[in-house]
Amino acid sequence: MPIVRVEMWSGRTHEQKADLARLITEAVVNVAGTRPEVVTVIFEDVPRENWAVGGVLASDAGK
Repeated sequence: MPIVRVEMWSGRTHEQKADLARLITEAVVNVAGTRPEVVTVIFEDVPRENWAVGGVLASDAGK
């Protein structure tokens, strides 16, 4: 029962998440030799103001 957690900035569409879930599931099935119905993909949308890289909030980057 593989579980894949995807954390990314908010703003992806339903279609983008559906495509990503399908492709991640296909990859896990092909590499891990499991069945699609046991693969779980969890998306966690994180606002840019809650994400920092190198000590700089993503919402402040480029300012």
